[in-house]
Amino acid sequence: MLLVLCALVVAAAAWPNFGMMASPGSSTSDAQKQHDVNSVLWKVYEELHDPHLKELSQTFDPLSGHYDDDGVSAKRLMQEFNDHRLLEQKHWFSLFNTRQREEALMLYDVLEHSSDWDTFAGNAAYFRVRMNEGEFVYAIYAAVIHSELTHHVVLPPLYEVTPHLFTNSEVIQEAYKAKMTQTATKIESHFTGSKSNPEQRVAYFGEDIGMNTHHVTWHLEFPFWWDDSHENHHIERKGENFFWVHHQLTVRFDAERLSNYLDPVDELHWDDLIHEGFAPHTMYKYGGYFPSRPDNVHFEDVDGVARVRDMLILESRIRDAIAHGYITAKDGSTINIRDSKGINVLGDVIESSMYSPNPQYYGALHNTAHVMLGRQGDPHGKFDLPPGVLEHFETATRDPAFFRLHKYMDNIFREHKDSLPPYTKEELEFPGIAVDSISFSNRLETYFENFEYSLINAVDDTEQIPDVPISTTVPRLAHKDFTAEFGITNNNENDVMATVRVFAWPKYDNNHVEFSFDDGSWNAIELDRFWTKLTPGHNTITRSSRDSAVTVPDVPSFQTLMTKTEQALASGSALHLEDFHSSLGLPNRFLIPKGKSEGMEFHLVVFASDGAKDAAVDGLHQITTFHHYGLHDGTYPDHQPHGYPLDRHVDDERIITGVTNFKAIDVKVYHVEH
Repeated sequence: MLLVLCALVVAAAAWPNFGMMASPGSSTSDAQKQHDVNSVLWKVYEELHDPHLKELSQTFDPLSGHYDDDGVSAKRLMQEFNDHRLLEQKHWFSLFNTRQREEALMLYDVLEHSSDWDTFAGNAAYFRVRMNEGEFVYAIYAAVIHSELTHHVVLPPLYEVTPHLFTNSEVIQEAYKAKMTQTATKIESHFTGSKSNPEQRVAYFGEDIGMNTHHVTWHLEFPFWWDDSHENHHIERKGENFFWVHHQLTVRFDAERLSNYLDPVDELHWDDLIHEGFAPHTMYKYGGYFPSRPDNVHFEDVDGVARVRDMLILESRIRDAIAHGYITAKDGSTINIRDSKGINVLGDVIESSMYSPNPQYYGALHNTAHVMLGRQGDPHGKFDLPPGVLEHFETATRDPAFFRLHKYMDNIFREHKDSLPPYTKEELEFPGIAVDSISFSNRLETYFENFEYSLINAVDDTEQIPDVPISTTVPRLAHKDFTAEFGITNNNENDVMATVRVFAWPKYDNNHVEFSFDDGSWNAIELDRFWTKLTPGHNTITRSSRDSAVTVPDVPSFQTLMTKTEQALASGSALHLEDFHSSLGLPNRFLIPKGKSEGMEFHLVVFASDGAKDAAVDGLHQITTFHHYGLHDGTYPDHQPHGYPLDRHVDDERIITGVTNFKAIDVKVYHVEH
């Protein structure tokens, strides 16, 4: 199969229209764009394989391209390159390294400001062979996600582009052996650790390659470095999205723990022990192994990053702001956060992103914390170790301490949410609307399946020796497809638009003590959110688990993308990858938690709110590709806060359970061992 793919790539040389510069505004097919992106990411540590791109990498002049910033970005990057200031190739890259991030973003700016495809692709080819591979991959992924030229380009799965960041080192070593002996090999992967470590029971969650991809993709879509003064749009509710995506990861992790007879995770704190150590069992392509951390170590100051007392001071300032109900801006003015929009400001502050109103005072709690925790294996640089797993969004969730760190920040966010007044009956009810029933087509059932992905890009290459198939299989959680059916009565005389919100939380803790409504609602997992039209009378709404707005399907393998692309180019037909244009969401496999073999009870709630009031964009009920965290232009389609109506403290649950547009049932999730 791989030999066929290589032949197809080489055959692409016969197709015209790439090597010559086109005038601004000329069109390039989606298939050609997909082909070019595939080609620059294929075997990114080796020479370019595509003949046209290879030639272009030597003949293209970045200063001759067409740009919407008059070539300012290209001139800057070329100056840095000509002055030999860029990071060398075959060296590790970390986004949290300030200089390395600056270099990657220089290339991102060049690509983002390219005003036609020939300029974009020419720059990609030129810098592919000259810049550090990690910086290049990051810039390409960020540019394809945000550029106006690449709306229909599907990025290959990162775990097949840079497999070292997703695959245990033992498997990588087996892959090298297979390459050297020219033996087609399928290698079995295992999760990190042993059965003597209780955390091993939930390793399938944090180490899942789809989960890792989700985490890095979210941070590519909503990067902390995003600066409106340099970009083409403002990202609405970026800080709130930061809160919500990590809150959902935290509560989902707790649900997986309860599924495996473990207590919910405790928060990590600066003046306490880091109880759980971690041995990553992963290695950089170049630069050694990821550092380990033993059990029960105290946080130490990290040279050149921060002192532990600095982190305590930043935390104190943020908690003080929550208690007072306002953030102090750079100019000394105050920004009220004691309302539904306050969470957005607080998210920008805690991350801290370029949207933070006062990073000098409040710092960057989240970003600095990642580096602080990642460096605890070598805090003073004594052993010159490379960055830890917490310093890469691709690898961060592998470390159980990631979830303890985010539980710590989630509790800070909860302080803010608890400071807001509970919703009143008037804020919750949807006059004339009653949710009557909730049912499922079959029982909710999960299981583990083996997933295979290619390791071809993990091993070194030479044109003299052909590729042999090398892959690995890893167990991953999946669920049986199901359909939910909601019975909703519209007692009004006219059609109404409704937003249907579906949540669930574990009914009991690990001691089989039932969660209070207040604690349960804070730990609610969002399962779906969609808009629908309700006609007068009874409405039956069916919703497939595959259509959940919070999840996305698995991206096709790199091989599949290449095959489909070359076939479209050869036939001159359209390339249909519409289902994968947005990769922003959890893998659909993780829609429901693992559950237990005897069944694990969840409290499932459905809330129908006024869609006409909620919608910030027209025609949401007709949009079949609802973008859960916002639309491509940065606008957010829902006026209500993330988690509404469960995002605030509940003094008396009868206020919410008493409205007719709210319905709750108990369901069980069964795990089937094959």
